[in-house]
Amino acid sequence: MPDQDPTTGGESKGLARASRGEVERAGRAGGAPAVRRSLLPAPGQGFGVTFAQMFKKVTTEQYPETPKVTKPRYHGRHVLNRHPDGLEKCIGCELCAWACPADAIYVEGGDNTEDARFSPGERYGAIYQINYLRCIFCGLCIEACPTRSLTMSNDFELADDNRQDLIYTKEQLMAPLLPGMEAPPHALRLGDDEKAYYLREPLSGSAAEPVTAERA
Repeated sequence: MPDQDPTTGGESKGLARASRGEVERAGRAGGAPAVRRSLLPAPGQGFGVTFAQMFKKVTTEQYPETPKVTKPRYHGRHVLNRHPDGLEKCIGCELCAWACPADAIYVEGGDNTEDARFSPGERYGAIYQINYLRCIFCGLCIEACPTRSLTMSNDFELADDNRQDLIYTKEQLMAPLLPGMEAPPHALRLGDDEKAYYLREPLSGSAAEPVTAERA
């Protein structure tokens, strides 16, 4: 068997196959060459993709003049919700902080009194902070919340040039007071104890729907 120059043998063989329009494909049994089916040379095929994109219509979004519409279940900025009388749903259990994989939530619970009541239960979230420099918007915190106090809105405009301003406090996260709500602290309005808030029947004409059985 004649000796082959290792510096030129493989290169000359590859050029010979390229001139015949053959391409070596990895994984084929025995390394059998496959014939290219395109009449265009390989560089022409690659540049053809580029030139085809040049003549397509460009989609331009006029943001921020035209606000971007997100999906209904988009995970955006968090919201601390209220009961219909204005009391806070947060009971300061800190389960959301324990469930957060990025350690972005800080909660300190406080005790309710008859003179200063912020939630129906015994405790409420006295301090609530979310660090959006750490938050990954995974939604595990809202899954852990037992009272559906913490939910996520469609607000995604959270960019800022100050790191301190991206640590949202309880006042920034609380849902606004709707008509008929009273700013806490105040006494219970929907029942004698906290059970009336979480187990009460919906009022007539209310948008709430009782859960009596599984839907078909």
